[in-house]
Amino acid sequence: MKIEKLYSAFQKSSGVCTDTRTLKKGQLFFALHGPNFNGNEFAEKALDAGASFVVVDQISTIKENKQLIKVENTLASLQYLASHHRQKLNTPIIALTGSNGKTTTKELIRAVLSKKYELLATHGNLNNHIGVPLTLLQLKKNHQLALIEMGANHKKEINHLCEIAQPNWGYITNFGKAHLEGFGSEQGVIEGKSELYQYLIKNQGQILVNGDDPKQVELTKNFKVVKFGTQDAHEIQIKPVTIDKDGLELAFEERIFKSPLHGAYNLTNLAAAIAFGKLFEVPLKQIQEAIKAYQSDNNRSQQLKINKTQIILDAYNANPSSMEVALKAFEQKPNKNKAVILGDMFELGTQSQKEHENILQLCLDLNIETIFAIGTNYSKTQIEHPSLSKFKTLTDFIQHFKSREFNFESVLIKGSRSMQLEDLIPFLKSK
Repeated sequence: MKIEKLYSAFQKSSGVCTDTRTLKKGQLFFALHGPNFNGNEFAEKALDAGASFVVVDQISTIKENKQLIKVENTLASLQYLASHHRQKLNTPIIALTGSNGKTTTKELIRAVLSKKYELLATHGNLNNHIGVPLTLLQLKKNHQLALIEMGANHKKEINHLCEIAQPNWGYITNFGKAHLEGFGSEQGVIEGKSELYQYLIKNQGQILVNGDDPKQVELTKNFKVVKFGTQDAHEIQIKPVTIDKDGLELAFEERIFKSPLHGAYNLTNLAAAIAFGKLFEVPLKQIQEAIKAYQSDNNRSQQLKINKTQIILDAYNANPSSMEVALKAFEQKPNKNKAVILGDMFELGTQSQKEHENILQLCLDLNIETIFAIGTNYSKTQIEHPSLSKFKTLTDFIQHFKSREFNFESVLIKGSRSMQLEDLIPFLKSK
């Protein structure tokens, strides 16, 4: 099928949808399918719900009509359409990837650049082979910039997303022990994430690099890049000023940039946002305003106060690298009676038990007074200590504390998304 026919249908639609449960009248429906679902079976339902057209790759479940577009592969067609649309509008695109901090950094950059530009940015974590095309298809003529987050758990995925989005700028937050099962090793993570650099170098794009990260400096040493960081030699020099319970402060061009965010690990995220603001000529005062106003939410280093307890809810994702920096930042808090509630980490393959034991040992080395570890992975660990309590499930933890006091000055809650540790919040509020 020629792209012109599909693009014409897209232009006549009010947007793109892949789920009949959220479909709005006039949208173009793509019947995607996977191991446990087949969107082709819902094509008729999509039309009944008001879809302008339906794109299918199987027609056994629907009668042929003028609103039916048959393609060889619906996912490939969605990606092709998104790339074609991106080329038509030719909007400058910034791509962002990394092991940790992608979404927080994206939201900070969004806050800064939105001060000057009409900006489209990835919503939530729609950062995969489906989410990236769906984001690109939201581009309008009035958008002056787009900020696209890219996630991956195998090699070649970032390169594929780059071929769809064709970014002009790129930034990698860091390389960490994330998705080791898919990438195979830490070196595999570095190679996979660096596909963004390789695409930009090949296509004369521009790269922003954290000049304080030796791995990233080494990877880009033979190429023209813009470096930010604490060193005088960097094109954009940004230095941390203070880290305390009220937030973080950085210095740039004789100004102080204050942020309510928690944890030293957010200093680099903030610095990257300031750097992009500088590169895209956002006035410094407006960068300051954006940095000061941004509050983390959606379970990402979210700060809550329940009764007399200060809680850091970081339950959106977890891997050994993000666990380590979160625990070290938490240990720096001045509170005396502190506890950590840790949930299992996933996609670590053969390294899983070792990495979970490393995290528990780190907690002990940091002298964290009370450690609660939840999940089957933590339950399998061999480390035992009077300050450590293990629970196989979240329900077990809640049952344990139903008849006991939960009385701490400060608590860090961190675990992988599927552990749903945010479900602890209503329980803690009831204590």
